[in-house]
Order: sequence, then C-alpha cells, then structure tokens
Amino acid sequence: MAPKPWGEWSTALSHLALGVVSLHAAVSTAQASRGAAAGFLLQALAAATMLAPGLGTDEDCLAGAWVATVIGLPLLAFDFHWCTNGHLMCAGCFIHLLADARLKEEQATCPNCRCEISKSLCCRNLAVEKAVSELPSECGFCLRQFPRSLLERHQKEECQDRVTQCKYKRIGCPWHGPFHELTVHEAACAHPTKTGNELMEILDEMDQSHRREMQLYNSVFSLLSFEKIGYTEVQFRPYRTDDFITRLYYETPRFTVLNQTWVLKARVNDSERNPNLSCKRTLSFQLLLKSKVTAPLECSFLLLKGPYDDVKISPVIYHFVFTNESNETDYVPLPIVDSVECNKLLAAKNINLRLFLFQIQK
Repeated sequence: MAPKPWGEWSTALSHLALGVVSLHAAVSTAQASRGAAAGFLLQALAAATMLAPGLGTDEDCLAGAWVATVIGLPLLAFDFHWCTNGHLMCAGCFIHLLADARLKEEQATCPNCRCEISKSLCCRNLAVEKAVSELPSECGFCLRQFPRSLLERHQKEECQDRVTQCKYKRIGCPWHGPFHELTVHEAACAHPTKTGNELMEILDEMDQSHRREMQLYNSVFSLLSFEKIGYTEVQFRPYRTDDFITRLYYETPRFTVLNQTWVLKARVNDSERNPNLSCKRTLSFQLLLKSKVTAPLECSFLLLKGPYDDVKISPVIYHFVFTNESNETDYVPLPIVDSVECNKLLAAKNINLRLFLFQIQK
C-alpha cells in the first residue's frame, strides 16, 4: 500500500483534532446546555465521518441522516431549532409541526418530549447548524460526497455531470444533457445550419410562448392606468367553524377600499375534512362586498405578498362584477408556489398579504 501524501495526513489530523476538541466541549457543556452540547457532539460526528474510509456508502452517511429530520422530511436547509429541553428540529420539520398544529387546533409540541413549541419559544442552534454544514451529502448528478455547505455551489457551477442546455436553445435546440457532453453536442448541433424558413417556424412557436408570459404583465400595466385604484394590507386571522368536526378558515377584519367596505375569507384545501393528513396543501380565497351599491361595481383584483413576508406568490388577476344580489366571488386559488410556501403561511400567527383593487369604468 502506497503511503499517503502529506496533504492527506494533514487533513486527517485536522479532522481528528476537531473531533477531540468538540467531544471535550460537548462533555463540558452537557450540564449547562444540552442544545449546545448536541451541537458540539454533531461537530465531532462530522469530523469522524470525514475520517471514515469508504465514505461513499449509504451506511457511512447515516450520520447525516439521523440528524436530518424529526418527522421524516428531507433536510433542505441548515436552519435548526431546538425546544426548551434541547431537542432538535430542522427548519422544514419545525414549520410543518406548526402548520399541522394550526390545522388540528392544537398547541404545537416537540415530537420528543411534548413540550410546547412556537416561533417565540424555540430558537436556532448555531452550533448544530455549523456541524450539519460540514456533514457529507451526495451530489444528485455525479453521486460524489461533499460537505453540505459546498454542495450547492458544486451542483450549480462545478459538477461535470450537472444538467445543462445547448447554447443554441434560443433558436430552438431542445437538448438537455450532462455538462461534460456539452462541447461535443454544440459542435455537432444541427440548429446553426438550419435554413431561414426552418428557423422562422421555431421562432414563431417561441414567440407564442413569450406572448403568453407577457400577457400578465401587460394586463397589470393596463390596470395601473385606471382612474380608480386602491390597495391595502390585509391580515387573515384563523377561525373555526361551528360544525361538530370544526374546520379551519381565515377571515380579515372589514376594510375600506375604493369607498366600499370589503372582507376577505380563505380556506385550506377547499375545506376538505382532514387537510392535516394531506401532503399537498393549498389556500383559496374569496372577496366579499359588505356595503350596498347603487349600480353594478365591476372590479379586477389580485393578492400579493405583504412587505414583510417572504412567501412566494405568482400574481393572478381575477375579475368580478359586484351587485347587491351577487356580492361575493367564488373561492379562487391563492397562487402560492407549492405546499412548502403554504405551510409557511399556516405556521404564522396571521397571514399578511396585500390586496389591489381596480375599478373598471365604462
């Protein structure tokens, strides 16, 4: 067996020293703070996994897996929260627990010790986050192991197996493939040699797709030219129905826009019986006119995220004619990106959004 070069020995010694120091710190702080001790212990574990031979096997990666989640969700971020007794929850699990508690009308509790948890009671554990960032994780393209803190950069910029597109995609080349095959493909790509007529057909299809994307923005710009425009911050508050099996719904206090009084209501998964049992979660909302009108009131409206929220909402414009007999819209989807964003809203004490109303005058 060939001796290891000095660089490898130096790296191994640094990991060994880190492991010893972290273990000593874990023992020293165990009585004062179990959360901090857990962080130091994970740091020692990270150092040990870097020293272990055959790190590429699934068994050797269990060190990262056991710390990943409390309730089985994938570890997507480094943020870790801990309850008052020191038990750890990754950010995804923490938000999921708070959202589930809201749907079931229960107090959210730690899955390990059942103490109460909330955004005010739990804080982040920076020692654990540092340790987890050093744990190995597998690249989804080349299957090599990298520290979690370096994985995103590797997958976006360095991995030779990452999926990329041909530089001639702008003239219709549909090729997707590994980065290391890109040069060979582009040298043989047939699209640069297509005739003008062939390219015109491809460009026409791309123009149609682009026009559909731009239609929303053009509609918004058109609405902004209207004479009567109003907007306000709205706060959805959670309530329960009076049914035997109560259902969660949200409602805003009354507010005034365009000299009229309005209310917004929202519901989860279209008020299905047990939304907490579903992995896919959606919100839909309804706009209600509470004041009397002397003539039909034709409006366009849309909801966007509030100024202090980070929820991702794709704007959609809705249209309705309000009268005294027809004063509420149907429930329409709140265009949040996915269930993760929905859980963020459900986990919050209130949902804060911004409503825009445009009165259409004929």
